[in-house]
Amino acid sequence: MQNLPRLAASTLVAALALSACAATSRQTPLPDASDVALGQKAYADGPVIEPVEVIEDSRCPMNARCIWAGRVKVKMMWIRPTGEKQPFEVTLGEATPLADGSITLESVRPEKRTDVKLKPADYRFSFRFAGGL
Repeated sequence: MQNLPRLAASTLVAALALSACAATSRQTPLPDASDVALGQKAYADGPVIEPVEVIEDSRCPMNARCIWAGRVKVKMMWIRPTGEKQPFEVTLGEATPLADGSITLESVRPEKRTDVKLKPADYRFSFRFAGGL
C-alpha cells in the first residue's frame, strides 16, 4: 500500500512526458500565401502551394525607363491532400486554373533594379486563391 502513491506519481509523470512528446511532434501550421519564398510551402486559402523556380523575370527595373513592363513567370507545385505534387506555372497578374478555382500571383518582391542582380533566395511572392463552388 505504501508503494501505491509512488506508483501513481510515476505513472502521472510518464503520462505527462508522453503527452509532451505528442504535442511537440505536431506539424507547425503553414504560412499564408502573402509572403512566400522559393521552396517554401504555403496555404493559399484552399490549396497548398510551393513556388520552386523563377522561369522568367523580365520586369522593367524600377530605376530604368522601359517600353514594356515585362512579366514574371514562376514554376509551382500544388501539393494535393494525398501528398501528390502537381506542377503548374503562374504569370504575374494572371489567374491560373487550380483545384476548384484559380490562383493569381499578385506581387513579386523585391523590385527589379539595374544595379542589383536578384538571387533566387531574394524573391518573395504573394498569391490569392479564388475558390470554386
